[in-house]
Amino acid sequence: MRAPDTTEKPFPWVGLLVLSALIFSSVTSEFLPTGLLPEIATELRVSESQVGLLVTVFAGTVVLSAAPLSILTRRHSRKALVIVVLVVFVIANVLAALAPNYGFLVAARVLGGLAHGLFWAVVGAYAAHLVPKHQLARAVAITGGGGTAAFVLGVPLGAALGHALGWRLAFVVIAAVILVLTVVAARLLPPVQHREVLATGEIALPMREDRTVPGVILIGAIIIVVALGHNLLYTYIAPFLLSPVGVDGGSVALVLFVYGIAGAGGLVFSGTLGDRFPNGTLVAAVTGVAVMVLVIATASHIQGIVLVAIFVWGAAFGALPSLLQARMMHTASPRVRDAAAAYFTTSFNLAIGLGALVGGLILDRFGIGALPWADLGLTLVGLVLVIVGNVWLKRRAASSPS
Repeated sequence: MRAPDTTEKPFPWVGLLVLSALIFSSVTSEFLPTGLLPEIATELRVSESQVGLLVTVFAGTVVLSAAPLSILTRRHSRKALVIVVLVVFVIANVLAALAPNYGFLVAARVLGGLAHGLFWAVVGAYAAHLVPKHQLARAVAITGGGGTAAFVLGVPLGAALGHALGWRLAFVVIAAVILVLTVVAARLLPPVQHREVLATGEIALPMREDRTVPGVILIGAIIIVVALGHNLLYTYIAPFLLSPVGVDGGSVALVLFVYGIAGAGGLVFSGTLGDRFPNGTLVAAVTGVAVMVLVIATASHIQGIVLVAIFVWGAAFGALPSLLQARMMHTASPRVRDAAAAYFTTSFNLAIGLGALVGGLILDRFGIGALPWADLGLTLVGLVLVIVGNVWLKRRAASSPS
């Protein structure tokens, strides 16, 4: 009898880097309006808060569609679904560039949101299908680099392009980038086996009976609270930088670029320490966000202090998505991993959509100076959930049968 092959497969660099590039294009497409609020509002003759609602519409569509689309397509090839949603992304961004009015632009964002929901339901767990569990944090950090790169390069470059040549061209460019990446993914993205293989005689349990589901729900709640606070400020960061901070309009893209660079540093921080100190790293990141938002709120008219705080804020928040995604994938059992990935993106996009909506309401009623204070309050609630949740998850794991 031949001995079983225990040789570990090579680390799938190519597949993970392709996923990272796809995430870059997806996140850039989602947040592109945040850097172009004044231009879109002026041309379409709507308020900046209405343009902010484009993020809400996009994210709200993701929230409503991610889980149902994940269930409807659970038997289909993961790679084929990625290709399909990329094509829809291209169409949605072209339609946004051609939008003759605000209503048409909203419809284009809804189409993009449908594609985005299914995209993250598939891609969120793709890395977990490519690598064994002990390499998961490393793989998530690599794919998460695409989201960070979107904030470092995608959104700032889109804003700069929109300022210089018009916001419509920014949507055309991101459509072209996604089209190229669709071809790359078709050729280089490895297919995966996403269905759980049951042992002989084993009966599949319904998801509600899986012991890891409560932990997945807790992590989703943390995501919603922390990301909601963050996005009610970040969605309106362009007008906040213009006033009260006093940044010149032509420098907004540069500030967003610096914010994104800081986010890349945060991603390195999470990848370096996240496996060794998962609880402490997560607490430190959320605490860093809270402290920097407090500085932004109290020193909003002191430009130098605010710009430094925005840099550190970007680093602290930049660590959170990969830390939370790795925590979600580690917490979820293999049978609920794809569902957990859909819940992960649903939670984030619910927070993004509500953040844009709540931020717009606060902006209209209380003024832009109230946004950092609202962010701070929610971040502190999230910090409490993280600390209490760490204790609860540890006790739950200790009580689990081996």
